[in-house]
Amino acid sequence: MKVVYLDNNATTRVADEALEAMLPYFSTLYGNPSSMHTFGGQIHRKIEAAREEVASLINAEPEEIIFTSCGTESDNTAIMNGLEAMPGKRHIITTSVEHPAVLNFCRRMADKGYKTTFLPVDKLGRLKPADVEAAVTDNTAMVTIMYANNETGVIFPIEEIAEIVKSKGTLFHTDAVQAVCKIPIDVKKTPIDMLSISGHKIHAPKGIGVLYIRKGMRFTPYMIGGHQERGRRAGTENVASIIGFGKACRLAGTLLHKENSKLRALRDRLEEGLLRSCPDARINGDSANRLPNTSNMSFEYVDGEAILLKLNEDNICASSGSACASGSPEPSHVLKAIEVPYTAINGSIRFSLSRYTTDEDIDMVLERMPVIIKELRDISPFGRNPVK
Repeated sequence: MKVVYLDNNATTRVADEALEAMLPYFSTLYGNPSSMHTFGGQIHRKIEAAREEVASLINAEPEEIIFTSCGTESDNTAIMNGLEAMPGKRHIITTSVEHPAVLNFCRRMADKGYKTTFLPVDKLGRLKPADVEAAVTDNTAMVTIMYANNETGVIFPIEEIAEIVKSKGTLFHTDAVQAVCKIPIDVKKTPIDMLSISGHKIHAPKGIGVLYIRKGMRFTPYMIGGHQERGRRAGTENVASIIGFGKACRLAGTLLHKENSKLRALRDRLEEGLLRSCPDARINGDSANRLPNTSNMSFEYVDGEAILLKLNEDNICASSGSACASGSPEPSHVLKAIEVPYTAINGSIRFSLSRYTTDEDIDMVLERMPVIIKELRDISPFGRNPVK
């Protein structure tokens, strides 16, 4: 049976074009890019070409791109670097709905004595720029705010927020892991100091990420060792994955607008169908200002894990939120922050689409979900009349 994969915010299939570009670097082109000989030197040139492709996607300069192992490393490096660059300041500003890579790192720094402000969002998951402005003080070392939320897809007004933060003389980082390749990003038009990207969210392989560092910014390496990445990130380069990352970025740049139209239409058809066929269903977050591929829906009086298990029996893959927080018995911190009703929060499902999602995939979900929801409500002790 065909797998219907609607969990692309957790990870994506590696694009065929990226995989094809990577394969020689596992076999015939296996040299170390740091070697003096020509066999290794040619690999270094290929890495630099990939760096140019990544830079082009966000309108950066190639020397502003540092290859890392993943989005988490990029986030951690950015925050640590921001604090190192502002040694006399002991205040961090972030939001209550960040990815664990930012949220937990900020909590760790709070344990080490940094004052940390976790800004709230409203019931649609929106962040007010005025709240950011009010939170910045003379002691603020940096502000780190995601570009788009990984669970709801809600897009934050990063351009406006970055302008506010920079007008205060404070460093600004954005976790753009979910936003890159889904919405246009131009770091020359927006005063972002640091920006994180993850390869496996954009049809590149797992185990590769990028940290953009604005030219001229002071930088302290997080990974210490050799001279790789111009001395900014030690360790032998993950050559094949870097090549795949570059190819995925080139592909995304050419397909972005076309893909967005397709994904938005598929997502809207999915939501409209489920809202019609499943009573007591709701969309979580700002439906008017979110990523085109993301839908977070709640089905009241039903357990989300049970829904996912039923979907899995039909080879349909979705999630209940962030893959990095899976296994936690607690409801999503994002959905709690936007005050999803208690009757709905545990019945929340995230569907996230990609360029490989088809009309047939959506048809399959629309066929199975109403049946699943009815079955689960029929066996629930609460049904549609929960006890408070």
